Parts: sequence; C-alpha cells; structure tokens
Amino acid sequence: MRILIAEDEKNLNKILVSRLTAEHYSVDACFDGQEALDYLAGAEYDAVVLDIMMPVMDGLTVLRKIRARDRSLPVLLLTARDSIEDRVAGLDAGANDYLVKPFAVEELLARIRVMLRKPDQSGEGNCLTVGDLTLCTDTHRVTRAGREISLSGKEYTLLRYMMQNQGIVLSRDKLEQHIWNYDFAGGSNVIDVYIRYLRRKIDEGHEKKLIHTVRGAGYVLRAE
Repeated sequence: MRILIAEDEKNLNKILVSRLTAEHYSVDACFDGQEALDYLAGAEYDAVVLDIMMPVMDGLTVLRKIRARDRSLPVLLLTARDSIEDRVAGLDAGANDYLVKPFAVEELLARIRVMLRKPDQSGEGNCLTVGDLTLCTDTHRVTRAGREISLSGKEYTLLRYMMQNQGIVLSRDKLEQHIWNYDFAGGSNVIDVYIRYLRRKIDEGHEKKLIHTVRGAGYVLRAE
C-alpha cells in the first residue's frame, strides 16, 4: 500500500516515514501543499496524511483540490488546532479522519488501518481472509490452513494489497504503483519475481491455488 505524507515539520515527517515504512507501507513524503499535489498527479496512492498548516498551499486547499477529482482517496488531516470549528471545517472539506497534534504514532497507524479497510473485504477486525489464507495487519501474521508463513517485507506488502483487492485483476503496473515509492529502481519484471516468491510460500503444496495469472491483464488473488 502506498501512502503520501505531507507534513512541513521535518522531524515529524521523518518519524512518520520511518514508522510507516517499518509497517511495510511504501511511503513518499513532501513538505508543502503544492508539492503534495505534484506527487498526487504523478502516482496512485492508497491514502494521504495531510498537515493543515503548510507553506505554499495549506492542507484544506489541497484537500479540496483532491476531492474535486477524487472522492474516494482516504485522507487523514493533521493539525495543531483542536477546536470543534476546525474539525468540522476539515471534515466538511472531505477528510476521512482528523488527528490533533501531539498524537501517538500508534493511534495514527490504527486510524490508517481503519481508513484502508474496505467494507466488502472478507475477514474481521484487522485480519483479511481469502479461502484458508489469513493475514492480520496489526500483527503481520500470515497463515494458511493454520500454518504460519514467513514473508519478507515486500512479499507481505504485495500479499496484503492483493488480499485487500481480492477478486480484482491487478495489472503489473498497478501493483508496482501501489507497492513501491519514487525511490524504487528495480527491473521491469520485479512484480513477476515477487509473485513467484509468493506462489512458492502461499500455494505450493496446496491443491487449491489462490494466486492466478490472467493472461495479458495481470494477477488476481481469489479462492475458487
């Protein structure tokens, strides 16, 4: 899952990037509102963490511009203002959630998990389920038929994204957009390589396969 952090406090920005990266999110970061719009114009994101008080363009203006073209992108606002009027203004502008500084990073992570949770995905709470495969986003524990599976960071990120979009055919380009950030400099077949890794760990030894290739279109995770 790919997240954009727009926060002009450099220390906080660095902390958020570090913690989100440790949680296996792909993260891009910027320090002003116009730069945030530039990032959003150049890539697909699964969520945005947006500070309200930023130079060049404030967060509410950025949010309104986002909502003018995308009603579904999850956006969490950060602000030092905690009045009811400020919260209402942020929510009315189209924010999905609102967090007042100072805040615990664990709370931010929990709110992001909630924003990214899709109403039609299988599973309960912070766990996703496809067939006998289960992934819990809070503990990063992955099991199939009760057997725990050890995944690398990128394998986990790719599997989580596919499980959150189970039943949907995802192109290689879309997978790459949502799994890697702008710093990535991998080869053109990197998605195929990681799908191969996942198949060995997820499907090998099981009669029912969960990861399927759709020729000419991409990959899909589904229980058949």
